[in-house]
Amino acid sequence: MNKILRKEQLSDEVWRMEIEVPHIARERKAGQFIILQVDVDFGERIPLTVADADTERGSITLVFQTVGATTHKLAELNEGDKVASVLGPLGRPSIIEKVGRVTCVGGGIGAAPLFPIVQANKAVGNHVTVVLGARNKELLIMEKDMRKTADEVIVCTDDGSHGRKGLVTEPLKELCESGTPPDGVVAIGPPIMMKFCAETTRPFEIPTTVSLNTIMIDGTGMCGGCRVTVGGETKFVCVDGPEFDGHKVDFDNMMKRNLAYKNSETRAHDSYHEAGECNLEKAARVMEKNNE
Repeated sequence: MNKILRKEQLSDEVWRMEIEVPHIARERKAGQFIILQVDVDFGERIPLTVADADTERGSITLVFQTVGATTHKLAELNEGDKVASVLGPLGRPSIIEKVGRVTCVGGGIGAAPLFPIVQANKAVGNHVTVVLGARNKELLIMEKDMRKTADEVIVCTDDGSHGRKGLVTEPLKELCESGTPPDGVVAIGPPIMMKFCAETTRPFEIPTTVSLNTIMIDGTGMCGGCRVTVGGETKFVCVDGPEFDGHKVDFDNMMKRNLAYKNSETRAHDSYHEAGECNLEKAARVMEKNNE
């Protein structure tokens, strides 16, 4: 059982949680993830990337969005409560080398797994530019953390409520076209965002790494649920990744596979929110749907 040391709400449905797991705190490296199970006897196992670690406290920090039943259950726990099982570190660590200039692009919740990669690149002496994107200011996370670590931070929001209005691919293309283009790019976020980041850097032949978050069950390569096609070959995200060459990933196939449990996640998400509504609120919501 692993104790929750700290809990913080970053946005409407995004939480930061520090959990006591000494062996993972000691061993984890940038890019790796854990598999977490909230309940002892029953419950699904979900992969979450380690956003940070504190070896002195023996803790790791997770940042997650409430999407399905398990993430909602996790968000209901409080400081002092315990998580049944935390397995890790899993996956291959990020390959961090001193190459010169590195641009790290994070979309939405992707800013969390991007943060240790930003830290690691700074630690080896790279000049790091971070591009953060979100639909609006309220959904933007970890900007302060990035500004404390990176050399430059560019913020984009779809509605222009913070930073510049537009998609993360726009400043990424500008950086690629500049007199000091990046020597490497790392992109983490929704699959469609990573796909277009890779397409943005492709004409410039800039090495581009993406971190994939696919359907995952056991995390050991046995179930095959996390399989993706990379360079025409089948790879397993849990043991071969999670990071791959973005120019070789078949994003379209991956996105289709990720939709397999979309309806189940949506039902679980809605049921948790509806459970907290009074009858008047439920009736109002039904009337709104009927009038659409």
